[in-house]
Amino acid sequence: MSRTPASKSDRGPLGGVVHTYLGYNPAKFPSPTTPPPDLASAAFEHMLRTGSSRELTPEDLANAIEIDPSQIAGLGPSIDALIESLEERKRRILATYETRSVLAQARGSFDEAARRARPPKKYRDAFHSAVSRKQVYLLERLWFALRDDQSSFGDELMRTLNRLGELYEVEALDGAYEFTGTEPMTVPQALEIKEELEAIDKLLEQLREALKTAKIGIVDLDELRRFVSDADADQLRGMQDRVREYLERMAEDQGIDMSGGSVGLGPKAMAVYQGALLRTIFGDLDAARSGRHEGPISGEGVVELAKTRSYTFGDSPTHLDVPQSLLNTAARQTGEGERPDRLRPRPDDLVIHETRNNPKCATTVLIDMSGSMRHGGQYVHCKRMAIALDGLIRREYPGDYLRCFEMATTCRPKPVSELPRLMPMPVTIRDPVVRMRADLSDPEISDLSLPPHFTNIQHGLSLSRRVLGAQDTPNRQVLIITDGLPTAHFEGEQLYMLYPPDMLTERATMREAQACARDGITINIFLLPSWSQDEDDIAFAHRLAETTKGRVFFTGGADVDRFVLWDYVNNRRTLIG
Repeated sequence: MSRTPASKSDRGPLGGVVHTYLGYNPAKFPSPTTPPPDLASAAFEHMLRTGSSRELTPEDLANAIEIDPSQIAGLGPSIDALIESLEERKRRILATYETRSVLAQARGSFDEAARRARPPKKYRDAFHSAVSRKQVYLLERLWFALRDDQSSFGDELMRTLNRLGELYEVEALDGAYEFTGTEPMTVPQALEIKEELEAIDKLLEQLREALKTAKIGIVDLDELRRFVSDADADQLRGMQDRVREYLERMAEDQGIDMSGGSVGLGPKAMAVYQGALLRTIFGDLDAARSGRHEGPISGEGVVELAKTRSYTFGDSPTHLDVPQSLLNTAARQTGEGERPDRLRPRPDDLVIHETRNNPKCATTVLIDMSGSMRHGGQYVHCKRMAIALDGLIRREYPGDYLRCFEMATTCRPKPVSELPRLMPMPVTIRDPVVRMRADLSDPEISDLSLPPHFTNIQHGLSLSRRVLGAQDTPNRQVLIITDGLPTAHFEGEQLYMLYPPDMLTERATMREAQACARDGITINIFLLPSWSQDEDDIAFAHRLAETTKGRVFFTGGADVDRFVLWDYVNNRRTLIG
């Protein structure tokens, strides 16, 4: 069995992986009628789940992308041919050898090594027990207890360990594969054949998956080179290079920076991901039935002022002062000796109405990131919802206002760009009853010194009331995404952290909700399912929402983004219409 090991230096930036093909035509890759792979969504979905726990590498991104197999046609051997070639190689090996004799060899070698060993008296019983039970870990414990790898027994013990390990390998080979041949194997040859058969099985699994999905990066090219001709290997390498170039080009087009060792996601990538989320949420619903239709969206919420200024590149023509601009054109052409019967405006002639932003709806979103949100991956769906809501407002309601808050023991405003990296807070106190108070007026106490995993809805409402009070619109609302009762609240500078949930916290939260009601702010609650949720959680959510004539929605999992966005659209129509 000949081998041609591949040098690690030959590996490309994607870690030696190759996009699989069903044939390939360089002039038609990718197909101009096939939409490009959505790299941005794959990257953001990875970040939503992992936060900042580890960086996304180009290889991770490559493995996440799927391309339609039908768009690649015509290069070299087909996937089917490669699978058949590997299966034939495997059949020949199994039809050539038998394992009965090599099993006897491996057992004999182990027994001989054990018989030759002369353990000191203090280790004799432990050695014979490990040998009779054929337990590697017992021999390893004896090796570490010996603390002398230069002694004769140390050499004998290591030899016995090695022979036992080889016996295990040969027994695994015999159990995993059905050999039908007659040619005997030596133990080293059996270990080599086992390694080759396992490599073939792994490649067959990759190729069959690739035949089904054409997913980039699942076939190990360096491993495959051991079993295909040099010509096929060169063609595969060429295919890998083409796909890597395509991947890099698509990444650049979608605002993804792959120049370093990790993947960087810019604002353009966020816009691509938000667009994909909105298509997923709204795309499969009947536009006529729902009342939502694709088309140009006017920039509602922007109010023109009488004051004008000169046009600058990038200004929207929506706010062009047409009469004044035409008068400026006529005056300029007359001054230049031209007849103004044919007006030819220049950029210097144009004037634009100044505007002020007057949002029709102002919203804050309180995203629960307490410790319990880790259960069932609830935090992923909440972050996805907030990103989608930001995309909806940017695209269709540019005059609206949105601010997101991370809600845990305390609340913090978070730009949408930081949402993908948010993760539920680690649980640092596991006592069944917690009664804690922190004086935040004490300069020695900071957020970093507090247990982070509690839920402070009262603080979130207080910050929301302050932010929404500055917005020039009567339509103001707070969306709370949580899975249960609050467990923290402020009384002045005193922060209380109480578990199980306490009436002190509930009353403080209700007082803040009543202040929201006086300011004309509506509270809507999206209550996610939780293992610890009971009727008290549900009753409190209803009391909190009803204080401001808001509503409670019961949803969970991937449906939370659909519920929140559709409620935003429908409720907005009600408020403004």
